[in-house]
Amino acid sequence: MTRARSLATESVPAQGEPIPTSFAQRYGAPPPNALNMDSITSAASVVAAGLAVGLAAIGPGIGQGSASQGAVEGIARQPEAEGKIRGTLLLSLAFMESLTIYGLVVALVLLFANPFAG
Repeated sequence: MTRARSLATESVPAQGEPIPTSFAQRYGAPPPNALNMDSITSAASVVAAGLAVGLAAIGPGIGQGSASQGAVEGIARQPEAEGKIRGTLLLSLAFMESLTIYGLVVALVLLFANPFAG
């Protein structure tokens, strides 16, 4: 019997057999703290990831709001320049949004590819 077929037939519990809560419990997975990272480093990384995302969103959010306000005011004053203003606004909004994405990347690195893990 192949391994895949064996796993498929073994994963169905017989009547009265307790159902394992996960595949890992039945077939043996490393313990949850097998990353070998102490709890202080882990907690600090999670806090730093949260701060990275939060602070990376505050600045561009304020900047996008003020840029949009300026664009709307400019279009209200000079409706004939609407095309130029809109193009410049969209380009600047893309640059501002990239700063938020960089903060998200830093947070993901801290959570999943932690350089401080021992």
